[in-house]
Amino acid sequence: MADLRMRQLSNGLRIVAQRIPGVSGAGISVNYRVGFRSEPHNRSGFAHLFEHMMFQGSRDIPRGEHFARIQASGGTVNGHTFPDHTDYYQVVPDPMLDQVLSMEADRMAHLRIDQRNLNTQRDVVKQEIALQVDGKPYGGFPWTVLPQALYELWHNAHNGYGEPVDLDAATVADCRSFYATHYGPGNAVLALCADVDAERLLDAATARFDDLPHRPLPPPVPLDEPLRGPRHLTRWDRLAPRPALALGHRMPSAHADLREYAAHLVLSQILTGGTTGRLRQRLSSHGARSDSSVGFFGPLMAADPDTFVFVVHRPGTLSPAVTLDAIRDELRAVAAGLPAASLTHAVHAVRRGLYQALDSLAHRTRALARGELLFGRPLILDDLTRALTAVTAADVHRAATHLAEEDGSAVVDLLPGNDPQETAA
Repeated sequence: MADLRMRQLSNGLRIVAQRIPGVSGAGISVNYRVGFRSEPHNRSGFAHLFEHMMFQGSRDIPRGEHFARIQASGGTVNGHTFPDHTDYYQVVPDPMLDQVLSMEADRMAHLRIDQRNLNTQRDVVKQEIALQVDGKPYGGFPWTVLPQALYELWHNAHNGYGEPVDLDAATVADCRSFYATHYGPGNAVLALCADVDAERLLDAATARFDDLPHRPLPPPVPLDEPLRGPRHLTRWDRLAPRPALALGHRMPSAHADLREYAAHLVLSQILTGGTTGRLRQRLSSHGARSDSSVGFFGPLMAADPDTFVFVVHRPGTLSPAVTLDAIRDELRAVAAGLPAASLTHAVHAVRRGLYQALDSLAHRTRALARGELLFGRPLILDDLTRALTAVTAADVHRAATHLAEEDGSAVVDLLPGNDPQETAA
């Protein structure tokens, strides 16, 4: 299935095309190298707000028409904002491919930005925050709060959903500047997947995007920072039925050492995978539910620095100290020795999950664009599945030893109820 072709246009746009024999429909994903960590100071939430703005019409496409045309054809369409990128993707019947390319090119070059669109989408985003963060138990936990404890730099640490005061302060001029800076062809990757010759896919995309003007690339955002000592924060959730705890550690760079990165995936499976995960079994006897993940949004969804996350929903009778001791005890136990059968089972489980995800046309198309954009490797998710087969017990031992250390870690304890400081105020 590796029938992959790439092309870079004179305006800087990178195009990745892959033929997938037998697949029904065409996948199109445009990924821009802009996310939460690209936001200017005092404009938290701006990348997500702008994702919404990208569906509000362009020179040739009226407001709401992008969604309407694709859904009328039986296709799917959506967009998502992440720490380092924003993706816009569609899966449509093959005859719709050229029309989607035309719509994507039009909004890359001629997005309609006005006060009406900004006011409407700002209200939509604030309603989303009210429902998904403030209006439900554990909303946004832990990704909206744990970075504040783990990182020092504002771009790494702030809440990507945004603060209301920052969203209210956004202006049309801010939007136009953000668009001009981050939404040019050279800051994007277009990926295409279909049962069509890859060169034909490249030619179709070139015909629609080649005339778009070049724009200067935005300056890179400095994200590298030294490890901090252990830090513990307490946050409150008035809707949470019981406490929760999140523990975060800095991940090794996938770009620098994919096998080391893969070892952390295997470790996550050993600790909290299925019903047999070591940590999950241990804490379930106390009435607690434990999970772990590589990245806040999954593997390879962010560039460096990325985060390994533990989350435990615990009864009030299980203290944060005992919870952390249980996590670190299990990590030390894995570091001390791992049965070969456990390693094999975990590797197979992780690979199976990755392959199942890649069966989705939308997932594969998005992964190609994201891999090229963030790592310069469109097939890095496929590479990760192969790296898993090379992971040894020693690799997992090193990963467990790394996560068992308190230095460089951060804990957020989420307690039910209102924040006492806000109540006092």
